[in-house]
Amino acid sequence: MWDQRYGEPGFAYGTEPNDFLAPNAERHLRAGGEVLCLAEGEGRNAVFLARRGFRVTGVDGSAVGLEKAHRLAAQHGVKIETHVADLADYELGVERWDGIVSIWCHTPAPVRARLHRAVVAALKPGGTLLLESYTPKQLEYRTGGPPTAALMMTLAEVREELAGLELLTAEEKLREVHEGRYHDGLSAVLQVIARKPQP
Repeated sequence: MWDQRYGEPGFAYGTEPNDFLAPNAERHLRAGGEVLCLAEGEGRNAVFLARRGFRVTGVDGSAVGLEKAHRLAAQHGVKIETHVADLADYELGVERWDGIVSIWCHTPAPVRARLHRAVVAALKPGGTLLLESYTPKQLEYRTGGPPTAALMMTLAEVREELAGLELLTAEEKLREVHEGRYHDGLSAVLQVIARKPQP
């Protein structure tokens, strides 16, 4: 599905960064730090971060999407590292990243739970997770996101899965999302900013 979507002309979700990420990146991520972007797709968020001096690695299951990410980076005169991988078994490392970005990273619940535990381990002390996802309430709006609630997440689930991180922001809310052809309109989202405590 994703190779097909990213193989369409243009950029499926536009070329501008997610507007939850954009105002929070420099505020919450360590300047010049190493940042991992999960489910990065066509690269809009990774390129935004690279343009602001972060060292960025994007991971996604679609080689087609990541190829476009490199083209977008080249257009802006920056470089990003990418890995084509299945997040079900991708190794994030231990205390490896200053920041991890999870924007619309929707996976089955067992994969998500493992991934979020891996995020906690992979952040350096003081490192930050920035996450935005759709909640099951999004099925009432159908303005983007997965087709079933099983691929969405709730604050209660994420709070449990991110045990060990300090939640600086954690809320379910309705907001307007306008990102390319596939995210357009009032949406039910979860937004989380979580920091790994210093020892």
